[in-house]
Amino acid sequence: MAKILITGGAGFVPSSLADQLLLNESNEVILIDNLLTGYQRNLPDHPRCTFIKADVNNYEDVAPIMSRYGFDYVFHYAAVVGVLRTLANPVHVLEDIKGLQNIFILSKNTGVKRIFYSSSSEVYGEPVHLPQHEYETPLNSRLPYAVVKNIGECFCRSYQHEHGITLYYPAFFNTYGPKQSDDFVISKFLKLAMANKDITIYGDGSQTRTFCYIEDNVTFTRKIMEENLFVNDVVNVGNDKLTTINELASTIIKMTGSSSKIINLPPLKEGDMTRRQPDNTKMLEVLGRPLLSLEDGLSKILAK
Repeated sequence: MAKILITGGAGFVPSSLADQLLLNESNEVILIDNLLTGYQRNLPDHPRCTFIKADVNNYEDVAPIMSRYGFDYVFHYAAVVGVLRTLANPVHVLEDIKGLQNIFILSKNTGVKRIFYSSSSEVYGEPVHLPQHEYETPLNSRLPYAVVKNIGECFCRSYQHEHGITLYYPAFFNTYGPKQSDDFVISKFLKLAMANKDITIYGDGSQTRTFCYIEDNVTFTRKIMEENLFVNDVVNVGNDKLTTINELASTIIKMTGSSSKIINLPPLKEGDMTRRQPDNTKMLEVLGRPLLSLEDGLSKILAK
C-alpha cells in the first residue's frame, strides 16, 4: 500500500486530488492542513483517508507526522493562495518558505520516493509570448506569491541534484470546480449570478484566462504518479482555450438565467496579468483526450 501525504489537504485542489487517489485501493492518504483557508467539509469521508490538523510551516507540527507514517509520496500543495489575499498579506506568503524547508528536509530524512510540488502560472508573470512554454517563458514576476513558488522550484532542483530525490512540479493555471471557495473568479461569479447580484470585474474585463476543470487536473496528476512520468520536470497543467473575463461573466449569467449586470471597477495596481495561456501539449498527450470545455465544466458545477 502506498502511503501518500497531501499538505493543504482541506483546500480545493488537494482534497479533490485525495478523492482521485483514493479510487486506487492500494493508496492510503493522509491530509494535513491548518484550516486557515481550507475547509473540513472538503475532506473525503473514506476509511483509507486520515486528516490531521497541523501547520506545515511549523517543524514541530509536521516532523512527527512524517516520521510516524514513512510516506512514499508527498504532494506539497499547502500555500497562501488567492490574488487579493496574497497581495494583502505578503509577509504571510513569505512564511510558506518555512514549509518548503520542512517538507524537503523531512522528505530526505524519511525516505520519501517522490515529491510533487505545486508551482503556479504566476511564476511567469506577464507573458512575453503565448502560449507559455515551461522552458521558454521567462520567470519574471516579483510578487511575493510568485517568488515563493519560484523558490519552491529551486528547492526541487537543488534537492534532486544533491540528494537524488525525484520530483515533479506542475505549474497550475486557473483550475475550478465544485469545492472551490467563493474568493476565486468562477465560484465568485457563480454565487453572485445565482443571487442576481452585480458581477464586479477589475479593469475593462479584456484580460484573458484559461480555465481547467478540476477533474482534468487531478486525473492528470494521478497518472503522473502511477506511471512515474515527468521525473524531475515541470509541466503546465491547465486548459489552453482563451476566455476574457467579460466573456466568462456573460457565459455564467447566461447559463444561470441571471439578471446580474457586469460592473467594471478600477484595475488592480498589481497582480492581475493581462493574459495567460499554457502550452499544455504534455497534459493532452498523457490524458489522450481533449480537456473539458468551460461550458461543460460550469454545467457540472450547476448540476450539483
